[in-house]
Amino acid sequence: MGLTQGVFSLTSELLEGGNQTSTFEFLLWGLSDQAQQQHVLFLLFLWMYAVTVAGNLLIVLAIGTDTHLHTPMYFFLASLSCTDIFFTSTTVPKALVNIQTQSTSISYAGCLAQLYFFLTFGDMDIFLLAVMAYDRYVAICHPLHYMIIMSLHRCAVLVAACWTLTSLVAMTHTFLISRLSFCSKIIPDFFCDLGLLMKVSCFDTQVNELVLLFLGGTVILIPFMLILVSYIRIVSAILRAPSAQGRRKAFSTCGSHLVVVALFFGTVIRAYLCPSSSSSSSVEEDTAAAVMYTVVTPLLNPFIYSLRNKDMKAAVVRLLKGRVFFSQGQGQ
Repeated sequence: MGLTQGVFSLTSELLEGGNQTSTFEFLLWGLSDQAQQQHVLFLLFLWMYAVTVAGNLLIVLAIGTDTHLHTPMYFFLASLSCTDIFFTSTTVPKALVNIQTQSTSISYAGCLAQLYFFLTFGDMDIFLLAVMAYDRYVAICHPLHYMIIMSLHRCAVLVAACWTLTSLVAMTHTFLISRLSFCSKIIPDFFCDLGLLMKVSCFDTQVNELVLLFLGGTVILIPFMLILVSYIRIVSAILRAPSAQGRRKAFSTCGSHLVVVALFFGTVIRAYLCPSSSSSSSVEEDTAAAVMYTVVTPLLNPFIYSLRNKDMKAAVVRLLKGRVFFSQGQGQ
């Protein structure tokens, strides 16, 4: 909470001085300004946001109310679902309001706040996917020591460490952006993103770019490499398993996670680590990539995890039917 309060106090200080005033606003021009297309976009974004929140909330409730799922794997999945709700809520509601009111503006303070929370929850998604890969590695490669290594205390520490690191990274980027002055109010996207804010700045952004390269590369590539190494060892262990049924079960358990990793990291790497030009086609591609990892991936996660996982599917069905398990003694 202290880090979050620091962002707002930092924003308030900046609004008092320099050439940024309390009336300064950015214009989010990432979505079509044609009335007919805006109507379609509003309905589409509203539908995706409602399904994302409902689907991820359903997963959290299913895991929370079914003691059969009170294991490290599902603890991390519930954490990922919560993060996805917050991540989507950082950008989509503001986009919906702007479309409905036919206004593209966002205040300077609102832009910095949105940037901070967007980076926090986005990076948290990345870290949680890496932790989930490590959890699967321990479960498959060291099954006898799984409950000792992945104890409840260690799981809580891992998630707390992820929150702390992502907050610090987001605070660093937000602080550096807040030191800039801006020549243009126009941001060619539907939310305040780091790279676009640097592009419309009047100041030298070399320090920002170096920090983005270092921290961004670290936050994205190191977890990605950890996931890759984990799954190389997982696949190697699965192929050595004598039972064909055991191999199928292991691949099924890991398959949903791999699909989510491919979707999320593919679009994030495209958006942040691949250079783009200022041409209109490139801007449209960047916006499409942003929609993929900010809206589409959180939307698909509940379907991917519930449809490919029998235990998760059964828990969701029981929850929808009003049959929940709060004690181990209850039968199905």
